[in-house]
Parts: sequence; C-alpha cells; structure tokens
Amino acid sequence: MANFGAPRPLDDTGLRVIADKLSFMSEHLPDRVDRAIVTRLQQDGRIANVDLADAVSLSPSACLRRVKALEASGIIAGYHAEVSRARAGLGLTVFIGLTVEGHSRQASQEIEQALLAIPAVVACYLVSGSDDFLIEAAIPDLASYEKVLLDQILAIPAVGTARSTFAIRTVLSRGPLPLDHWR
Repeated sequence: MANFGAPRPLDDTGLRVIADKLSFMSEHLPDRVDRAIVTRLQQDGRIANVDLADAVSLSPSACLRRVKALEASGIIAGYHAEVSRARAGLGLTVFIGLTVEGHSRQASQEIEQALLAIPAVVACYLVSGSDDFLIEAAIPDLASYEKVLLDQILAIPAVGTARSTFAIRTVLSRGPLPLDHWR
C-alpha cells in the first residue's frame, strides 16, 4: 500500500508556481496556420468549421482546436454582425476630439465611463497630441448630433473642449487586421 502523507498547505511560493503554469498554459503564440485561420474568419466569421478547415488545410477537429485556442487566448475577441450605418439610419459619422480639464487618472476614468454610456459613441481612444480623447460617433443627423454634443458629451464635468470633424464619405471603416508579423 502506498504511503501518502497529509497534503501540505500551499504557501505563497506554491501558489506562484501554479499561477505561472496556468498563465503559461493559456498563452497562445500564433503561427502561420493561426494567421490563415484568423484571416479567413475576418473575411467571414460565420464560415462553417468544415469549410474553414478545408481553406487552411487542416482536419476539422484540428481546426476547431486552433479556433478554440485563439478564442481562449483572447486573440479572437468575439464575433459580430457588420451593420450598414446608412441603412440603419446613422448617416452621419463624426470624429470628436476632446480635451480634459485637470488631467488626472480619476478625470480620465470619469470621462471614459460617461462616454461608454452614450450609445452614439462607437469608438473611443485615449490619444496623445492636442486632444486627450478621440471619439467616433454614429449619428442620424445634425440635429441629433447637437443633442449628443450639448446634452451628453459637453455635460461631462472634466471635458474642456470638443472639436468635431465630419466624415464626408467612408472609404474604409473596417478591415482585416494585418497579420503579416505572425510567422
């Protein structure tokens, strides 16, 4: 009969070792096959696994394992439908540069939280340069933009100024991410 001792409690070192192993296991280093999979999924996120596997020259099970690994690692962050802004009644795209009064982490977080609550804001970036934030908004028309600007964006306490740039025509609003650096 085997002699098993009482389990030792994990000390801080033991927990660190386990955490290191878990983080290593979830780390995914993409290769050329992953690049082919992600490139194809960027073109058609609804492609059947069998067709994706055929397109990247893998068996369906191997392809599915790779897709699941890409999802688990966060490289594939999700899937969504691409909606035509014009057909959805959002014919005006506005880029808004915001400056912040009283630069601080707290002010930045307050602005970020307020912007996340505005449905018209479809993208928001913390940037360097003359502006502190760059926002992309999808709006039905100028009257709607005036309401969003005055009632929501400029109502955020830490916002100092807002400069608007209106898109005349969209040349490219999305596109596959370049993955040429994956070997």
